[in-house]
Order: sequence, then structure tokens, then C-alpha cells
Amino acid sequence: MASLPVEVVYGLYFGVLTGLVPALVAWSLGFGFRYITGITVPGLAVVVLSVAIAGASGGLMALADPSLTQSENQVRLTVALLVVLMVSLYAHNRGDTFATEIPRKVSLRKLTERTLSTDVVELVGGRGQVSVTVTGDVGDVEGYPPISPDLRAKIRDGEWTFPADIPIPELETRFADRLQSEFHLAAVEVHINEEAKAAVSVAPPNGGVSRRLKSGTRAVAISTLVPTGLAQGDEVTVVTDDSKIEATVAGITASAESTDTEVDEEDDRPVITPRAPTAEGGDGTVTLAVDRGAVESLLGSDVRRLEVRSRGVRREFELLSVLRRAGKRFARVTPAADGALDDVTLGGSDVRETYGVAILAVRHEGSWKVAPRGDHRVRAGDTVFAVGSRSDLDRFTEVVA
Repeated sequence: MASLPVEVVYGLYFGVLTGLVPALVAWSLGFGFRYITGITVPGLAVVVLSVAIAGASGGLMALADPSLTQSENQVRLTVALLVVLMVSLYAHNRGDTFATEIPRKVSLRKLTERTLSTDVVELVGGRGQVSVTVTGDVGDVEGYPPISPDLRAKIRDGEWTFPADIPIPELETRFADRLQSEFHLAAVEVHINEEAKAAVSVAPPNGGVSRRLKSGTRAVAISTLVPTGLAQGDEVTVVTDDSKIEATVAGITASAESTDTEVDEEDDRPVITPRAPTAEGGDGTVTLAVDRGAVESLLGSDVRRLEVRSRGVRREFELLSVLRRAGKRFARVTPAADGALDDVTLGGSDVRETYGVAILAVRHEGSWKVAPRGDHRVRAGDTVFAVGSRSDLDRFTEVVA
């Protein structure tokens, strides 16, 4: 029999060689059970299985034979057995831990999905936002005439801010929709990289006033006394010498940008809300959309005055005003993968009790669910609209998104 240190070294060497297979099996069991079922395999079961595998591969089960345990190889085999047990337990623990750290839902779409770099995300009011910058010159869309230099400069030098918790393809869609709606563009092509740099190509507007005219109407410009505050879309009555003609304002002159100011009751800060451009009032020219049959009558008569008709109270805006006076706000949140709202029901997550907010609507793959019930399941990437106080919404957004 060799000296004790030599026997220990032999035991370590023998244990490492014999313990490779048991360690691999232990890691696989720890990872597989935890990842699939969420259950941790007991360490005792791993030890028993590891000894059995080591016995089959390396003969360590000979320790059960007293005639061998008392032999001159006793120290060597005992050390090897201890090495196998420690390596197996360590591999099992690492597999179990790894299963809890990796996402359970990995799809090809998530693996290939482009996301923004964290370097371009700014925190404003506890929420992440990104400023998209148009790089290079704004290009033209093939098949359309070129846009004007003034419009090209407005798009290139504009400030375009969006939420940072959305993937790049959706960010490109939102940017294109915003450009199209603000400038009435015929076509928009946008490509954004991970640094929030956008390459933009646009087609010029294919119509100004004509885009706002309904079928069967014509645009007629009249000179008259324009009421202060008149804006596009207002419904008016044109009073002539012999008739009254109903029309809709399609364009105005001498307009100015105005704002509304109110006090935020939650933190006593003034909130400035911009309104649509409105007429300053006085003599001016108004472009009206009138029925085709009334055009000749309007042009052949002298306009005496312009009366603005009331459209009543918009109940949805009245609701928003009531909520604001009660200190409530709205927030649009996109749940993150493996977050608090990923693949759980609203009732199971106790959103109202836990965060103090109410879920008004959920959009999943383009379809809306308004006033969802407690059994409605929310998934990562959905759009969730919530209402609550500003502090509750900030906490809810931080945890969920």
C-alpha cells in the first residue's frame, strides 16, 4: 500500500474520471426537472443515482463489499466516492440554478428581434424613452415626385420621441405613421438601427384640402367675419341673403397656436395642453366643405355672416377630465418577457390589489379586449392600458415593463 498522500491523490484522480458521467446526468436532471416542471430534484436522489452510475462505470459500488472496503485500496476508493458525490451535487445545483435564470419562452421571433441599445434610452419621469434621429438626407420614394426642400428639412431636423420599451419593427411603424399623419404624406419608408438612427424616404402629399373633403362635397372659399377660435373640422352655417347653407371648415387663415392650462391636483404643477390651430378672429378667408348642390347657390349670393354650430359634449373627453380631476392618469404598458404580467391572468396577478391600478383594455396581436375579465391572460409584447394615480402607474410600469 502506498503512503496516505499518494492514496489521496489516486483517489482524487479516480474520482474525477469516474464522476464525469454522473455529474453530467445530475446537471441534466437538475436543469430538466426545474425548467419543465419547476420542481427541484432532492439531493438525496441525485446522490443515490450518481453512486449507481459511478459503480456501473468505475466500480465504486465495490465499497459495499466489506472485503474490499478493508483492503489496501480503501483510502483511494473512499476519496474517489467523495469526489463523485461532491461533483454530482455541484452539477445538480448548477443545473437547477441555470434553469431558473434562462427565459422559459424562447421563440425564433424573439431570437431575431432587433432591440434598441441601452445607451440611447433616456429615463424621463421614471420611464424610458428614445429620441429617434434622422441621419443623412431624407430620401424620395421611387415612383413619386421629390418632396420640397422645406418639408425635407422639417423631417430631418424634427424631434421624434417614442417609448423605449418597444421593439425596433414597431418603432419603425410608429415613426412612419407619425410622419404620415403630421405631413399628410403619400408614402413613408423608415429603417431604424439599434442606435436609434433612422433612414427615411417619403413621398410628397397627394392632396391638401382634397384629403379632408368627403365624397359629394366641394371646397369653396368665402371672405367674411371669422369668429375667434374657429378651427378645422368645426361645423358652421353660412347665412346668405336668401338661404342658410351647412358646411364644415376645411381651412382657415390668420390662425395661431393656442394652449389650455390647468393645475395638476396631484403635485400642484401646471399642465399645458396644446390645442389645434385656431383663427384669431376678424375679417378673413375660410375654406368650407359644402354639398355639391349648394356650391352654385353659395357662390351666387352675398355672405352675411358665419354661424358656428355646437357639436355637444364629447363624453370620452368629459370622462378624461373627471379622471384627471380625481388625480388619475392613463398609461400604456408593454409587459416584458418573464415579467409580472407575462403569461398570467389578470385575476391571478391581482393587479388592482397589488399595484392599485385598473386594466381598461389589452391588445394582443392586433385584436382588442376592452374591460377584460379576471380570466383574461396577458402575454409579453401585449399592449396594456391601465388607469391609476401617477405614483401607482410608475410603480406598475417599472415592475411589469
